[in-house]
Amino acid sequence: MNMMKVIGFAGWSGSGKTTLVEQVIAILSQDGLVVSLVKHAHHTFDIDHEGKDSWRHRHAGCREVLISSGRRWSLMHELRGENEMSLDDLLGQLSHCDLVLVEGFKRAAIHKIEVHRQAVREPLLFPADPLIVAVASDVALDTPLPQLDLNEPAQVADFIVRFLDLRLPASRKTERSALSERLGEALDDADDPDRACTDAAN
Repeated sequence: MNMMKVIGFAGWSGSGKTTLVEQVIAILSQDGLVVSLVKHAHHTFDIDHEGKDSWRHRHAGCREVLISSGRRWSLMHELRGENEMSLDDLLGQLSHCDLVLVEGFKRAAIHKIEVHRQAVREPLLFPADPLIVAVASDVALDTPLPQLDLNEPAQVADFIVRFLDLRLPASRKTERSALSERLGEALDDADDPDRACTDAAN
């Protein structure tokens, strides 16, 4: 794995992972951080469109098709029976950035934030995953982990900044200082089993 800082979001379908990740990306990008994303998808996914030139070239047998314009470029690689790439290998395909968010790799050996919504009647993940470092939830939970408000993406973004020790521009640090202090207390309490956990959502 390269030296980019990485954190994942884990949760059951319907918990709101994608919406939360989208909101956190917007906040961290506004903070001046370069953010990238790795998302796991079903094996049938396709970003191409039937009948387009690139689609025709792939279906004619190309292993890779690279499309470029003045705004973006995209590389599509066909596995054609090869094994799916590991998360480490996928991270190695990314250009350098400040932070990589990972969605959908529930069992990956990376630190994760669990996303929990009370209406989704599925078991919590953190009791069986020691790499889950916080829970973003819409309800208070019985856990020593820092608890973040699922409906407050800025709170989740600040937790990520503190947990990964990301460097923000000075102006953004000033704007975030009060909330960061509270999150810092939650982190300190979670690291010290003799202290009660501070609920950062309060």
